[in-house]
Amino acid sequence: MRKRTILCPLIENDGAYLLCKMPSHRGVFPGQWALSGGGLEEGETIEEGLRREIREELGEALTIDSVKPWTFRDNTRVKTYPDGSTEEIYMIYLIFDCHATNRDVAFNEEFEAIAWVTPEELSSYDLNEATQVTLKAKGLI
Repeated sequence: MRKRTILCPLIENDGAYLLCKMPSHRGVFPGQWALSGGGLEEGETIEEGLRREIREELGEALTIDSVKPWTFRDNTRVKTYPDGSTEEIYMIYLIFDCHATNRDVAFNEEFEAIAWVTPEELSSYDLNEATQVTLKAKGLI
């Protein structure tokens, strides 16, 4: 079984948190709302990898002015690829509190939509299991 270290930013701006809707046909949680983030690449520091993932997935215009390690957890998940194949992966999640100075997001094909969501609105979103665990631990839901 392959192991991946996943870097997850919990991005906040003016009391709202950035959620991303996963594509309906692939990924670990197809069609559900999640935090952005992705795998640490060989040769990167953790913060370099986190900032790279934010740039790749959310664009160059989103400005993150603070990054603070918050928590971690691990589990095993099944990932579905665009060709329909699947893979079981042991995932180590490193979760960071991130503050954005703006909401200028240009998401790529990794997501179907994005939303800035206040804590009061979170329960109206179909959050994936991992995001629910994270937001509950943070006291947001």
